[in-house]
Amino acid sequence: MKIYTKTGDDGFTGLLGGERVSKHSLRMHAIGDVDELNASLGLCRTEASNSCLEPMLGRIQSWLFDLGAELASKGDGPGTYHAMTGQQSLALETDIDQLTDRMEPLKNFILPGGVPLSAQLHLARAICRRAERTVLTLATLEEVRTEATVFLNRLSDWLFVAARTANHEASVEDVKWSRFDA
Repeated sequence: MKIYTKTGDDGFTGLLGGERVSKHSLRMHAIGDVDELNASLGLCRTEASNSCLEPMLGRIQSWLFDLGAELASKGDGPGTYHAMTGQQSLALETDIDQLTDRMEPLKNFILPGGVPLSAQLHLARAICRRAERTVLTLATLEEVRTEATVFLNRLSDWLFVAARTANHEASVEDVKWSRFDA
């Protein structure tokens, strides 16, 4: 199988079901943001080999691939792919609760930082928030299932807790925010 198809050379790409859309359409921006988030989690996994987070990150990457496929399908006709069931968000909530129980309660705002994995997870969280905003904007114009937007919202929460967990596992304190007057 060849990687290049030349079918996108005109600035259009195919969705599941065969519809062609502009590569600069809002739907493609949403798919691209989810793809970027998935790539950032791949980078996080390279730092997480000795962390309880590694298998969770792998599972989330698969879910993000499913989400991208769901965003690439429209309507309920042929080629429709509904992968997000709500179970993914519930699993993230369970993870969040279990990870949070291992740490001291959060009493300060924190800045991205600490160990490299924590900083990378915070970056992934920011990318997740952008993906969520893009998907929500798409939902104002076209049908997007609620399960998809809820998942991205919950995932950004999970990424925040995962960043704190990475610091906790390394016995490194979170970087506390304090007002800085120049």
